[in-house]
Amino acid sequence: MALLVFVLGLLIGSFLNVCIFRIPNRETIIYGTSRCPHCRNSLGALDLIPVISYLVLKGNCRFCQSPISWRYPLVELLTGLIFYLGYISIGELHLLIKYLVLFSLLIIISFIDIDRQLIPNQLVLAILVWGIGWQLLAPELSWQQSLLGAILGGGILLLIAVISKGGMGGGDIKLMFAAGLVLGGRFTVLALFIACVIGAFVGGFLLATGIKKRKEPIPFGPFLSLGIFVASLWGEQLIQLYLTGSGLR
Repeated sequence: MALLVFVLGLLIGSFLNVCIFRIPNRETIIYGTSRCPHCRNSLGALDLIPVISYLVLKGNCRFCQSPISWRYPLVELLTGLIFYLGYISIGELHLLIKYLVLFSLLIIISFIDIDRQLIPNQLVLAILVWGIGWQLLAPELSWQQSLLGAILGGGILLLIAVISKGGMGGGDIKLMFAAGLVLGGRFTVLALFIACVIGAFVGGFLLATGIKKRKEPIPFGPFLSLGIFVASLWGEQLIQLYLTGSGLR
C-alpha cells in the first residue's frame, strides 16, 4: 500500500508542476493540454509519465530537443516522498487526506515563491477554506486551539514585519495565519521555530557562498512549508523530546 501511495504522489506531483507553471501566469489548471514551454507542441501521454519520461527523453523535449527543467522530476519525486512519509506517519484515512491536500498546496506555494517571490492569495485561501471545512465536518482540534494557531501564526510574523520594517512578506503572514488554523497553537509555534532555524542556516550559507547578495530577497515560503510539514507529522514527538531533554517533564 505504501508503494501505491508513493506512485499516487508521483502522479499528483505531475499535476502540481502544471499548477506551479500556470497559476502565476493566470492560466487555467482545469483544462488544456500540457505543452512544451519552448516549442508549444502538445505533449502526449508518453511524454508525461512522472520521472520515467524525463529519463527516457534524457531531459529534452521530444519535438524541439530543448532541455526540460530538472525541477519537473524533482517536484514529482518530492511529492511521492511526502505522500509516502504522510502515509507511514498518519494512521487514519481522513487525516491522511486532510494533510496530503495541505502538503500538496504547500509544494505549489514553495516553488512559486522560489520562482516569483510570491505566494498567491488563492492558494492561501484554499488552505484557509480547507482548514475551516475540516473544523466544521471532522474537527481534529477545538475551535479555541485552531483560532489560537491562526492568531499566533499570522500575529508573530506580522510583528516581525513591523519590527523589521518590511523584512517579512505579506504572503508569509497570510500563509501562517491559514496554516495555523489547521495546526493549532503548539504546532504553529513549532513550525515557525523550525522555519526560522532552517531559514537562518540556509540564508547564512547562501550569503557566505555568494549565491545570494545581502540585499537580495530569499523566499521564506519554502521554509514555512517545511516547518508546517514537520510539525504536522512529528510535532508531538519533537515537543515531548524537548520536554524530556530539558527536564520539564
